[in-house]
Amino acid sequence: MTPQSASVEAGRGLLPQDLRAWLEQHADALDDGSLDAATVLPRLAAAGVFRQGVPEARGGLPGTDIGDAIEAVSQVAELSVASAFVAWGQRVFIEYLLRSPNTALADAWLAPLLGGEQAGATALSNAMKFLSGIESLQIGAREAEDGQWVLDGRMPWVTNLRVQGFLVAAAVTAPDGTPAVVALPHDIAGLVRSPDLSLLALQSSNTAALDVRGVRIGPEWLIHPDAREYLPQARPAFAGLQCGLSIGLARRALLAAAQAGQGQASRGILGAPLEALRAQVGALSDSLIEGVRNGRFVAEPWALFEIRIALADAANQAVQLELQASGGAAYLRPAGAGFARRWREAAFLPIVTPSLVQLKTELAKRQARLAAGAAA
Repeated sequence: MTPQSASVEAGRGLLPQDLRAWLEQHADALDDGSLDAATVLPRLAAAGVFRQGVPEARGGLPGTDIGDAIEAVSQVAELSVASAFVAWGQRVFIEYLLRSPNTALADAWLAPLLGGEQAGATALSNAMKFLSGIESLQIGAREAEDGQWVLDGRMPWVTNLRVQGFLVAAAVTAPDGTPAVVALPHDIAGLVRSPDLSLLALQSSNTAALDVRGVRIGPEWLIHPDAREYLPQARPAFAGLQCGLSIGLARRALLAAAQAGQGQASRGILGAPLEALRAQVGALSDSLIEGVRNGRFVAEPWALFEIRIALADAANQAVQLELQASGGAAYLRPAGAGFARRWREAAFLPIVTPSLVQLKTELAKRQARLAAGAAA
């Protein structure tokens, strides 16, 4: 079994047993927010989750690549999507620095990010939608007399904004009109964090809004001067790691369905759909990792969108099969607590930015362009 296809069903993987046990024990508390969100990041860091796929020379684990990073997020999501959401944000921010020409910024922050002392938050979902023409950038910059940029705007939904300290990646319209990508530290003047958003699930994920009120930055905080050049290169890792949430949830729900049904579900009427969906998730996961590894999705982002949609749909189907296999037990407390959490987690997957509706809209536009070209 290759690293990218390992799962909780096989009883092996990239996560140490102490982390797996901790996530299993606290999954419900991490979902409803009764466990302090500050506990998540250090646990994941101590297990080496963020070092997967980082070059050894930059503090990463030898012999690993981006596929291992996606698999690590997937295995966290098998046990807690709230924790996987944090892992996604942290690892994506690390990826941004690895791909930045601003080596001084990366050199200054990679070590505390990899070690979990500093949180990394990605507010570039807006920028990803900007690339596709879905919406405009939400932060503008003007140039001050001393040459610094002065930023104003808002980031309405950002995860991993750990109150103990964070860096957030944001896309801004530069004074010359070019979209740029910058990093903002939590304690910079004018950056205001809201209280945690009241989410239906995934509460221990430090998800909040940020107001940007006259924030002044110099070139040392520039991740890349041109988002149009930078983001298409970073998007496969951004979306690929995000797909780990769907992969992990689908795996765990399918396992729970098989265990709940035992002979009835595994060999009876649910046996065939369970096996078919399990094979589909495995094939999609392998295609995802192969495409991110070989760079295919840089030139063909629509193929990545299709996989993201299919994986979110598969996770929702898996939860439905778990409900059918469990029957009334899934609706009883406390026996059905795990199912109820996975039901809420599955509801998040279609709306995490870019949402499935936005992705399907982009695919429909592409089909319309291809049809118009064929007809011309």
